[in-house]
Amino acid sequence: MSIVISTLGEDRPGIVETLSEAILDKDCNIEDSRMSVMGGVFAVILLVSGDEASLKALQQSLPGIAEQKGLTLTMHEAGEHSETGNYLPYQVQIVAMDHPGIVNRLSQFFARRGINIHQLETSSYSAAHTATPMFAVHMQIEIPVNQHLTELRDAFYGLCDEYNLDGSIEAEGPQ
Repeated sequence: MSIVISTLGEDRPGIVETLSEAILDKDCNIEDSRMSVMGGVFAVILLVSGDEASLKALQQSLPGIAEQKGLTLTMHEAGEHSETGNYLPYQVQIVAMDHPGIVNRLSQFFARRGINIHQLETSSYSAAHTATPMFAVHMQIEIPVNQHLTELRDAFYGLCDEYNLDGSIEAEGPQ
């Protein structure tokens, strides 16, 4: 069994230690995690596994810990996500001058084609020498096997041209 735990709180030392200790104390295991600081807020998403009794004990203990540490806490029972299926794993990379709407246009493009965004990461930075505001996107997507890849690539690069995005879409290599 697994649960997904997410927390938000003011960035400060010790949050990861507190959460990981609580998980270990209840004989549970962190299987996957994402952690990041955004605007001074520390965000954590954890996939935690354990037997039913251990996960229940963890779920009962975490609200008190979150309150004590000033964290916002959400927990959900995890569903099964098949690692194999009727899709092809692909990587999408985008770099562009920063402007509103990039994530929306990309997500709309893929959603309208029945393509799942498995993971999405973005970052903003200043270009070297010019300090131009830049925006980078990295996506892992799941393309249905019945999707015509040449047509998808052509449409994707057409979207990139239309919105002045430097992009690539490539098959994900072996891990």
